[in-house]
Amino acid sequence: MKLSDFDFDLPEERIALRPARPRDAARMLVVRPGAEPGHPALQDAIFRDLPDFLHAGDVLVFNDTKVIPAMLTGRRVRDGAAGMPKITANLHRREAADTWRAFARPAKKLRQGDRILFGLSGAGCSVDELWGEVVEKGEGGEVVLRFSCPGQELEAALARVGDMPLPPYIATRRKPDVVDRSDYQTIFAQRDGAVAAPTAGLHFTHELLERIEAKGVRTARVTLHVGAGTFLPVKTEDISLHQMHAEWGEVAEETAALLNTAREQGGRIVCVGTTTVRILETAADERGRVRPFSGETDIFITPGHRFRAVDVMITNFHLPKSTLFMLVSAFSGLATMRAAYAHAIRQGYRFYSYGDACLLFPAR
Repeated sequence: MKLSDFDFDLPEERIALRPARPRDAARMLVVRPGAEPGHPALQDAIFRDLPDFLHAGDVLVFNDTKVIPAMLTGRRVRDGAAGMPKITANLHRREAADTWRAFARPAKKLRQGDRILFGLSGAGCSVDELWGEVVEKGEGGEVVLRFSCPGQELEAALARVGDMPLPPYIATRRKPDVVDRSDYQTIFAQRDGAVAAPTAGLHFTHELLERIEAKGVRTARVTLHVGAGTFLPVKTEDISLHQMHAEWGEVAEETAALLNTAREQGGRIVCVGTTTVRILETAADERGRVRPFSGETDIFITPGHRFRAVDVMITNFHLPKSTLFMLVSAFSGLATMRAAYAHAIRQGYRFYSYGDACLLFPAR
């Protein structure tokens, strides 16, 4: 298929810069491809209505990754002097305890061996500073940074000097602030490592979870550390030539067993977010059984993909020509999703990471 098949026009005012408050007050568009009589193909709802669409025996699967403050701003230090230019670095993949791959701007001003001072002046890894050394330069603005402290020390330093890595369509219109530290984190976040939030999970509250569980719906958790590559544009008209960035994920043995048992008993696997879809489709075998998994995945889901481990999907509204819009089009059908997005735009839904949600059923 062609990249242009996944294009659509979105008015700028539809891009949400802040989330709904409370979280479960966001709107939810229910999409049922080839709906039977009495079940409209498109239904406007509120996210707190979600329990009405779930059945006892279903399993909601969440991504428990935790977003780290991965957006850094600093100054290049060369020959012992800090000066221009200002450097921004968006971490996207951990290479070692003290080393990350990052997208840097302006990368052309950096060379191997340069040091970057993130935070205030000084040396080492203090309360208000962090040093990084450029140990490798790659293509497309990518660099490898080795930091002045490893492991938990580095995580603590990032928490002090870093900002939440808001997506470009938000960060170019306003700066991250202290409110984003909680807004851009799900209530399931446990495992540090993501540099972008699994945004479908942002709509859940503890009260909503209690109502869902009271209905007999179980919950399970997987991990996929979302990388900044999720926002990289597809640059080839032939989408089969696009290469996804790898992300680390895990499906525990007990989680796989729970999901397989639920399906055997007639329950549905309801994935909260495209990240959970990607890790479960990576872990599933040809028969649809979920296997324990730990490692990297670069799975790229486009129309024609046979879904093996997902029955229902909850997700946000995605960018035109993005790999995520391709994924939801693979699940519910391209024509269906184009119609759903057109409806959402007309009805004033809010788009992207801080926007409203979709509840997607599969194409027949």
